[in-house]
This record gives sequence, C-alpha cells and structure tokens, in this order.
Amino acid sequence: MPDKAKIVDIQKLTHDVKQFKVEKPNGYSFEPGQACEVAINKEGWTEEKRPFTFTCLPEDDHLEFVIKSYHDHDGVTKEIDSLKVGDELLVDESWGAIQYQGKGIFIAGGAGVTPFIAIFKSLKAQGKVDGNSLLFANKTSKDVILEDWFENTLGENFISILDQEEKEGHAHGRIDKEFLQKHVSDFKQEFYVCGPEPMIKAVSKALEELGANPEAIVFEK
Repeated sequence: MPDKAKIVDIQKLTHDVKQFKVEKPNGYSFEPGQACEVAINKEGWTEEKRPFTFTCLPEDDHLEFVIKSYHDHDGVTKEIDSLKVGDELLVDESWGAIQYQGKGIFIAGGAGVTPFIAIFKSLKAQGKVDGNSLLFANKTSKDVILEDWFENTLGENFISILDQEEKEGHAHGRIDKEFLQKHVSDFKQEFYVCGPEPMIKAVSKALEELGANPEAIVFEK
C-alpha cells in the first residue's frame, strides 16, 4: 500500500519545474539517486502513478521531489502543478538503478538531472564532490534546473550546454561525440547518464566509441 504524504512546501525553480517537500512516512528509506512511484491523493488520480526521483537526502526529515510539469496534455504533472500545500501525494516504495559507484562524469538532459541532485547533495555532505563533473544539456537557459546550486557545488566542473540558445557562460550545441572529446580527458572512469531515452542511447554509444567501458556507464534501465 502506498503511504500518504502531505505537501508541506512548494518552491518554483524554473518556468515549468517545482520542488515539492512532503511529509516522510515512518521508516521510509532510499538511496541517493533512487525514485518511487507517486500518485495524487485525489478522486480520479490515485491510480495514475508516475516515477519521480528523490532530491533530498535519506537522513532528511522530509521527502522532496523536483517535478517538471507538461501542460500540453491533461496528465499527472499538469495536475501536480496545480497542487497546494496541504494536498497529499501517495508514495510507493523506493527503487532505481542510478546509484553512485565512484568518481566520474554525470551527463544529464533536462529533468533527467533529478537523480543527480540527491547524489551531489550526499557527496557534498561527505566532502566528496571533488573529482566529479556534471555536463547538463537543456534547450534554453531558463530550463536549467538549480543552475546556481550546481555552480556553487561543482565550480568549473559544472558545464551547461544549450541547443536552442547561445548565451555567455553556457556551451552551445548537444552532448555529442565531439563535445565529449573536448570536455572529457579520461574515458576510463565512471559515467552516469540520465535524460530522454534517445539521448541516453546516443551518449552511451558515443562514450563507448571513445573508449568508455560499457560496464562503467550507469543509467536507468
């Protein structure tokens, strides 16, 4: 049975992304990078489950999700976007394949960055951020989730790339083979990839062609 979790705080992060803090069910546990199935505790929505990643730390006294809303159809994320503090989510057990395996390069597309938020929060809390990098692809600068936080946490090891806007402080284009050759000096390390499926496939293929060990490429299967 899923647990009821009341929303205690909502923050707007970008034009279409919000951060939701909810009450943490008793005894609930997860690993940074994991997700769970979430539904809305409202009539007509309780069976409409969608996977969302935890963006808090396991030891926090609440659960937190960073959710991008899509308004092009009447789906779950559009409904979630209309929720208020006091509304309830239904939270299932945690699961997921993206867990930290050691220092490496994190490659994210859009909302695919969410598993990496908790992982970097965990590394920061342990003083182990050094030696890790994030390459973060978006359409435009207004789509970049938690840009300031990633810059403060990773410094020059955070690279933002935009494919529909040219802007100072951001690379332009896509995360392709040429971009990876330019920004990655060692292909014998761990790689963590999360984003839309076509991007995961293209990036994984490019990494393998550049010498990365397929076993060292971690992504949500």
